Amino acid sequence: MGRGDGTGRIVSAEGADDSGTGILHVDMDAFYASVEVLDDPSLRGKPIIIGAPDGRSVVSSASYEARRFGVRSAMPVGQALRLCPTAIVVLPHFDRYLALSAQVMRIFSDVTPLVEPLSIDEAFLDVRGARRLWGRPGEIARLLRQRVVEETGLTCSVGVAATKHVAKMASTISKPDGLLIVPEADTAAFLAPRSVRALWGVGPKSAEALEGRGIHTISDVLDTPRTVLDRALGPAMGDRIWQLARGLDARPVDTERIEKSIGHEETFAEDIDDPGVLRTEFRRLADRVGARMRTHGWEARTIAIKVRFADFTTITRSQTLPEPTAVGQRIGEAALELFGGVDRRMPVRLVGVRAEKLRASGGAAMTLWDDDAEWRRVEGALDDATARFGRGAVTRATLLGGPRGGGTLPSHPKPQSID
Repeated sequence: MGRGDGTGRIVSAEGADDSGTGILHVDMDAFYASVEVLDDPSLRGKPIIIGAPDGRSVVSSASYEARRFGVRSAMPVGQALRLCPTAIVVLPHFDRYLALSAQVMRIFSDVTPLVEPLSIDEAFLDVRGARRLWGRPGEIARLLRQRVVEETGLTCSVGVAATKHVAKMASTISKPDGLLIVPEADTAAFLAPRSVRALWGVGPKSAEALEGRGIHTISDVLDTPRTVLDRALGPAMGDRIWQLARGLDARPVDTERIEKSIGHEETFAEDIDDPGVLRTEFRRLADRVGARMRTHGWEARTIAIKVRFADFTTITRSQTLPEPTAVGQRIGEAALELFGGVDRRMPVRLVGVRAEKLRASGGAAMTLWDDDAEWRRVEGALDDATARFGRGAVTRATLLGGPRGGGTLPSHPKPQSID
């Protein structure tokens, strides 16, 4: 979710100048929380935290009412409740989120085929070729906002600009339920007063490196010699920041973009010190990751694990596989091998498994022997059973008894493909 809490939003007036624009960034407003309100109107206007109610899980999302108390995604639910004691904790319903995401993405594709989903709740649209059908970019943005609310009951915010970077900044500033248009000629004036932290790719460490040199705003970046940016951030990042600060962003809307990784994490109700229990949880997560990849027709070349200890120290480990796979058994073996090399100096609070370097399934060259053939058949049967009877209808015997946390949460749910 975004960092904004909805205060200080800026929106464009009806009929605002949209000359030189053509890129839209559409972002659903507090998507998970808004879906829960849609399904339970009694939650409307209340501070909502999406997560497990045990206090040890992390916040998946929060309503704007909760964000104004400082609640943020990835924050422990216990900490969020201390910041906002009146908040209502709601368990996530990812199947519902994915279904509504697919509906929203279809609305986008009705307007233009040039849609680049960034996540389950946001996308870029290139509408420069849709003018004859739908009108100017500003008109298209208003049409999209109207269709989304009429057909789904949810609101979205839209940024309209000449480039992807500026459009994304504009949508953030207009949230919630807003529209902000930045005509091409006004790009420099729009960017100048913004914080360097608003620049795409500038995380906390990069921001500290810049601010430590007195570079606080994008205007400050423009006044800074290129060599100083390179020393602060490295040549590659220095070049990116130099370009973006000037409104230069040549990236097109990429309709072939796929998610970079798929992962699941489990936060335990109590810290776990039993290696057998931890290995079982890694198996469970690996199977979930494999199932999601097979559903979307992907396979991964790299497997990574995440381990968070009782003191919140977090480590990650990864390995590249000899052949890409979507087989849960193979993913689990890699995860357990990585876990075997971890120095477990204290009980474990959270574990995660992630598949990285994704590619479309079936792209690898055929080999004489398929070591995973039997497991592929077994997991195919499990996928069929899940489709017919629901998740957990058939599972490994070693996984019986259920997870020991608030349920495995996708670390980055994928948007549905656009038909």
